[in-house]
Amino acid sequence: MSLSVADMAFAQELFADIPNLTTRHMLGGMGLYCSAVIFAVQLSDGRIMLKATVASAAHMATFGGTKWTYTRKNSTPSAIPYWTLSDTCMDDPEAANALTREALDALTGQEGLPSNPLNQTCVSLSCRIL
Repeated sequence: MSLSVADMAFAQELFADIPNLTTRHMLGGMGLYCSAVIFAVQLSDGRIMLKATVASAAHMATFGGTKWTYTRKNSTPSAIPYWTLSDTCMDDPEAANALTREALDALTGQEGLPSNPLNQTCVSLSCRIL
């Protein structure tokens, strides 16, 4: 199954306030980027998954997100550092973008002082739209 044009347009509209937003088709879905930083994937069924760090994962859970898990061929469970975007956030671009900015801050090491100057463009621009 491949992601529909309507689903792709929805995600791009939902994250329109994220600066330097770009997308790439991948594995029947789509990756969403702020500059060169991937912050989310949209699966072929339309679900949006935000990338999280250990620090930001707990906050995503409080917003109703669940961790992306799957079962390997050998029947063992495995988890990927992506969390579902809750229905509340899917219906509220402001909430979705706030959670995304938090995820970007964590992903680029911007929770305190900048750790990577190459990522400052994405994060500093996203902070300006708060």
